[in-house]
Amino acid sequence: MTNKTAIKPNARLIEVFSAIQGEGLNVGTRQIFIRFALCDLRCHFCDSVYTWNTPDNCRIERSPGLRDFEICSNPVSLPMLVEWVERQNLTGLHDSISLTGGEPLLHAPFLVQFLPQIRAVTGLPVYLETGGHRPEQLAMILPYLDSVGMDFKLPSTSGESCWQEHAQFLQLCYDRQLEVFVKIIVSQKTDPAELERSALLVAAVSSEIIIFLQPVTPLETPVAFSQIPVLAPSPAQVLNWQALMKQFVKHVRVVPQTHKMLNQL
Repeated sequence: MTNKTAIKPNARLIEVFSAIQGEGLNVGTRQIFIRFALCDLRCHFCDSVYTWNTPDNCRIERSPGLRDFEICSNPVSLPMLVEWVERQNLTGLHDSISLTGGEPLLHAPFLVQFLPQIRAVTGLPVYLETGGHRPEQLAMILPYLDSVGMDFKLPSTSGESCWQEHAQFLQLCYDRQLEVFVKIIVSQKTDPAELERSALLVAAVSSEIIIFLQPVTPLETPVAFSQIPVLAPSPAQVLNWQALMKQFVKHVRVVPQTHKMLNQL
C-alpha cells in the first residue's frame, strides 16, 4: 500500500483581534474577530480591499483590545489558530467569535475542522459574517454555527448580482433555525426596485427576518475600478426605502457602521 501524507489544514488570515462589533444584530457586543484573507467579490463600496488577496503575513493581537500585534507568516495551521483564539478568550469578556473577511466561506474545508475544536475549547457561540453567495460552502459548516449575518449585494450599489445564491443561502440558515439577519449596504445610487426585490426575497423565507439598511461609509479613495465615489444616501432616501421594505417584512432597521464612530478596527 502507498502511504499518502495527510494534508494539514491551514488558513490564510489577515488578523485576529478583540473588538466591539459595529454592524448588524450583534452591534455593541464584544467579539473575537478572525479575519480571513481572500474574497471572490469586488464590491464598489468595499472598505476591506486589503482582504481580497493573501498577504505574506498576518497580525495577531497578543492581549485582547490592546492592539499589541505580533506578525506571523501565512498560511496559519489549525493548532496555531486555536492557540491564538484561546489566548484572547479571557473569562467573561467576549460574547462570541466572529468569522469575517474577506469571505470566510472560501475557507470552508478548514472551518469544518476548526469550528468544532474552537467551540469546544472556548464555549463561545460562532457568528459568520458573509457575502451570502456561497450556499454549498455554508452547508458544510452549518452544524457549527450559531448566527449568520449575510450581506445582500445590490447591483446598483455593489456592482455584484447574487439573487439566486442569496435566496438559497437564506433558506439554508432559516431551515437550520440559526439566528440570521440580512444587511444591505445602501448609497445615493441604490435602486429602490432592488430593495423591493430584496424584501420580497426575505419575506418568501420569513417576514420575521430582520433587515439592516446600512448607509455606506464613503471611502477616502474609491475602489480602483470604481471611477465614481460611492456616496451615502440622504435621510429622505433612507426613510423612503425603509417604508418601502416594511410593506413586505416586519423589521427594517437603519444602523450605520458604529465601529467607525468608535474608531474600532
